[in-house]
Order: sequence, then C-alpha cells, then structure tokens
Amino acid sequence: MRTLVDLLAPMTPDQFLSDHDGRKPLHIPAADGADKRALLDWDTFNGLLGQASLWTHTNLQMVHNGQPIAADAYCAEVQTLAGPVVRPSPAKVQVMMAMGATVIANEAGELTPELRAVCDMLRETFAASVAANVYCSFQGVRGFGPHYDLHDVFAIQTEGEKVWRLYRNRAEDPVDYPGEGESARDWLARNAGPVMQEVRMRPGDVLYLPRGWYHDALAVDGPSLHVTLSVTPLYGRILFRLLEPAAMQDPAFRAWLPPADRDGGAALAGRLADLGRRLSELAASPAFRDEVAMAQQRLRPRLPAYDLPRRQTLTFYAATGLAPPVVSGPARLAIDWAMTQPRFALEDMIAQFDFVAEADLRAAVEGAEKAGALRRA
Repeated sequence: MRTLVDLLAPMTPDQFLSDHDGRKPLHIPAADGADKRALLDWDTFNGLLGQASLWTHTNLQMVHNGQPIAADAYCAEVQTLAGPVVRPSPAKVQVMMAMGATVIANEAGELTPELRAVCDMLRETFAASVAANVYCSFQGVRGFGPHYDLHDVFAIQTEGEKVWRLYRNRAEDPVDYPGEGESARDWLARNAGPVMQEVRMRPGDVLYLPRGWYHDALAVDGPSLHVTLSVTPLYGRILFRLLEPAAMQDPAFRAWLPPADRDGGAALAGRLADLGRRLSELAASPAFRDEVAMAQQRLRPRLPAYDLPRRQTLTFYAATGLAPPVVSGPARLAIDWAMTQPRFALEDMIAQFDFVAEADLRAAVEGAEKAGALRRA
C-alpha cells in the first residue's frame, strides 16, 4: 500500500479530496473480502511486542474503560548491561488484557516496511506529520469513551472486527483537548451528540475520520487489531512562529512603540496599522511562502535506508567568496549554509537538510560550482 489509490480503492483520490477530506467520515470496505490493505497480522505484532528493548511505558500504553493504567501495573524492572531499566512485562501486559485492558503501541510507523511505506505516502500526500499507533483489544472491550482527535484519522482493521460508533457532533478544528480525568470524559460524552452511524470494521476495511469528529470503538466477536494513522498538517498557528524572525529583519518591528495616550492614541494606532500592513506584505511574499514550504517539508524528512557494508564516498567543497546563483525554494537555505562553511561534504549537507529533495540540493551545489562560488576541496 504505497499510494493513496491503494489506500482508498475503489474510491479515487479525487473523489476523496472533493467529498470527504476534512469534511465527513468515510468507510471503505475491503473489496470482495480481499485483505490487501492489512498492514499487520498477529504473528508480526507478537514479534514486535517480543522485542522488549523497543518498548517503554510511554510508547506501549494500556487503558481500561477510558482510563490509562499506571505503568507499575504492567511494567517491571529489568537488569541490563547498562543497568536497571523499566519495561513492559509480557506476563503483566497479558494479565491486564485478560482483565479487559486495551494495548496501544505508539510510534509504530517505523517498525515494519509496510507501516513505514503507508506513513511516508501520507506525509507526502498531505504535507503532514504522520504517526501510526496499533490498538489491540478483546471482545466487549472499549478502550475510550466518546472523544475526538486533534488530527485526521485513517483507521485500518488488520485482524478481527471492531464496531465504531460515529456521533453526530464535531468539534470545529480543535487544537486542544478539554482536559483530562472524569470531568473531561463526562464533557466529551455530553457534547458528542446522538450516534449517527455504526461501522463494523473487518480486515482490510479503512475508516477515515476528519479532525474533531466524535467517535468510539468496541471490539466484537473476539480479538481485534487495528492501526490508526494520524495525519496532522500545519495550520495557521505556524505563521506566528515563522513571521517573528522574518519580521525582525525590518527595523520598523524593532522600533519602540509610542505611548498609548500620545496624540489621543493616534500615534499608537498609526504605528500598529503600519506594522499590520508590513506583516500582510511579508506573509504574501514569495520568500515567506518558501519559509512555510520548508516548515511543511520538515514534517516529511527523507529517511534513506542503510546500505551496509558499502562505505559512502564523500565529496568535499569549499566556498570561493563569489556569490552563488539565486536558488529558490527550500534549497536556498542549504546553499546559504554552504557559503558560510570553510569546507563541507555534499553528503553531509544532504543528511543535514533532510527536508529538502536530494535532487534539488545536488542541483544547487552543481550550479554554485559552475558559477565559481564553490570548488572541490
């Protein structure tokens, strides 16, 4: 499953983007009972859980009736060559599950080639950060009560079955939860509204939920295993972080503000109006668009595979003092960095600026070398 077509079939990506993306839920049953979208089976999940050094109480969590289970209830101290560490105990975890707890394996997106591929695809498609969490529960177990998420969700049922209840209400573009504890859970239950739809998920089924949509899920007819892919693009808040350093290059933003009562307030009002105009012009500039594009690309860094025992050959460059050609887009940041280095390896640049396409970096360095701004060292 390496493309959006694979994930959404038989629906087309264009149909999804026009009718559902950010708008309303979508259930896509596995075609003709095929299990082509299953990312994880029981054997693979057992094998992952068995790699004890992967897990801590933060990335392997347990919940029961919507409440987190304390780490000391399912973790134990283990002696290692580096000293004692606390890890989930397979025996304790299984006892907790027998008592009705749900296991949540967080940050699982890099643990198998299949999970890595679908996460990479979603990062590229939506210019977003993407996380994969695995949920394992048994018949009659509901991990969480009605709630919403702060990100879009693609849930893929991989083993067993689970019934999802989708509620009528939706929180409008939420960026925070209403809090924690019993009062927060009661608040969520009151605000979810009536059940709008029940979806029975079978292996290979996909369920899409936009950010803020109230839902809960219950395992039925035995054990259940599903993967939740959370997709979180940037939103308007990023402008505040990116605009500040850009604005501070303009002396107008470094000047003192006049007292609020000077000229009956006219002086301050005029200065604020001027600064607002400058911010508007800055936000609309091509250079600032490049800054936002770079912030998006940082959410989806290149993750090259290891290629041992091959040893990399490094290509060194040095700046000559001449100005390089103008480079547009995120590669500009890398060339600006290169011009400040007495000596650097192209491969090190590619590793450091992993949010920039490697082809763009190589092209920028080649252009600077042809212009005489860089020379082989």
